[in-house]
Amino acid sequence: MALTRREWLALCAAAPLAPGCKRSPRDIPGKLVGPSVTLGHRLRDATVERAGGEAAHVKVVIAGAGPSGLSAAWRLERAGFKDYALFELEPEPGGTSSYGTDGVVPHPWGAHYVPVPTRDNRALVALLDEMGALDAPGPDGTPRGKEELLVREPEERVFVEGRWYEGLWPSALADADDRDELARFQQEIDRWVAWRDGKGRRAFSLPLRRSSDDAEATALDRISAATWLDERGLKGELLRWWVEYACRDDYGASLADTSAWAMLFYFCSRVPAPRAESAPFLAWPEGNGRIVRHLSSIVGGRLKTGQLVTDVVPSDSRVELSVFDARRGTLQRLTADRVILALPKLVVSRVLRPFRDQPPEHLRAFDYATWWVANAHVRRRPKSRGFRLAWDNVIHGGASLGYVVASHQRLEDYGPTVLTYYQPLIDSDARAARTRLLAMEHHQFVSELVRELEPAHPDIAEVIERVDVVRWGHAMVRPRPGFVWGSARKRAAEPMGRVHFAHSDLSGVGLFEEAQDHGLRAAEEVLSAEGHAFETLL
Repeated sequence: MALTRREWLALCAAAPLAPGCKRSPRDIPGKLVGPSVTLGHRLRDATVERAGGEAAHVKVVIAGAGPSGLSAAWRLERAGFKDYALFELEPEPGGTSSYGTDGVVPHPWGAHYVPVPTRDNRALVALLDEMGALDAPGPDGTPRGKEELLVREPEERVFVEGRWYEGLWPSALADADDRDELARFQQEIDRWVAWRDGKGRRAFSLPLRRSSDDAEATALDRISAATWLDERGLKGELLRWWVEYACRDDYGASLADTSAWAMLFYFCSRVPAPRAESAPFLAWPEGNGRIVRHLSSIVGGRLKTGQLVTDVVPSDSRVELSVFDARRGTLQRLTADRVILALPKLVVSRVLRPFRDQPPEHLRAFDYATWWVANAHVRRRPKSRGFRLAWDNVIHGGASLGYVVASHQRLEDYGPTVLTYYQPLIDSDARAARTRLLAMEHHQFVSELVRELEPAHPDIAEVIERVDVVRWGHAMVRPRPGFVWGSARKRAAEPMGRVHFAHSDLSGVGLFEEAQDHGLRAAEEVLSAEGHAFETLL
């Protein structure tokens, strides 16, 4: 009896592939998930004037429940300040630190680790300790992560010329010139790790506000990473791929579009001394979603999801706001004594009334990377040749950043799991990249994932059960040359009367440490303005 097409495809999906039964990406199920890309554009007229009824009042409103907004709320809670509300458009908080639970293991939709902080980062130490993520400190007071949360071995591997190798440096391709370039690059890193200014500050520190503003260090921000490498004669393809991988990983940008300061920040800020190991990573199956979950539990009912702040109108005595309920389609009017806009600056320019018609020049300097992230649910681990499966798995020369294995920390090396695949679009023209991203259909994302991973895993299409994709049109700020130490970033952090600003983009680098730091700073600005006693965590 002849099989129908549906029966034939079902047979292909359920059994190892036979010749002539190669699975098409169009036949791999899944969906596009994640942030609303249309709602904001429809709410230009959702102003306080159009919100009917009497205005409710809350002392402090926080707009945006990403890591920065959640950190601001956490800071208010620790100070005993309870009269606030936290509004978030999406059904779940977290932004690019959100996560999924609809698989054999929880899985991240973006940020997936936090380095163990130094002891002078008191706020992050306090948070991680509160979460039970830290052991007793070392003899010198250095924080130590819980053994079960530190990324276990093998941590990373790279696919090069037909097989996997341990680590991210493609040593299998390196000749004597490549090794010499790597040694010279490491000498530069050692110099900057050891460097101190006249006040004893490091050139690169986390959070960024602890970094030196000495001219010798900040001058690095005025040139690109590509120019910096050129000036030192570091022109080998292998080293440049390795350094650019770092820039794509943290910033979603090429060497040409990343400032030399930001590139060196990546390599230096987490290293305590020359030639020392970088700070170890804390990781959970759901990535930084575990931190989001903890912060959300602290905030409790003050967190309101499905609520979009559409209009913020400050005056000398109060701030008026309109809040759109995405579920009910209704508009509510609020007044507040203070507002924290924990939003990307491109959104601030759309909701803050003084900026809506004519965004100020300093906000136009903010540029954002475009990414997509796919969670591939697999029924077993894909076949591979060479070094065994690691937490982080990178394809040399590929368009993606590779993938992380969500179940790695569970000591589960066999059976079904979720592979979280990351791909930045590093076009210099971010608007064009976003247009291309939003035009892509589900099967195109799946095709790209399969095309990228198939050389390393010939059976990847066979083992995938489904692929879900999230599109991040404005994933994180890009530290273009001149931005990190330029005036625009500093000006954007300054309060506007009763309106305060928080978000990782105010550092120029989109890291959790920066999101938390700006959330805390904005919250402490509010506490000070309201005359509320507290001991600073900054």
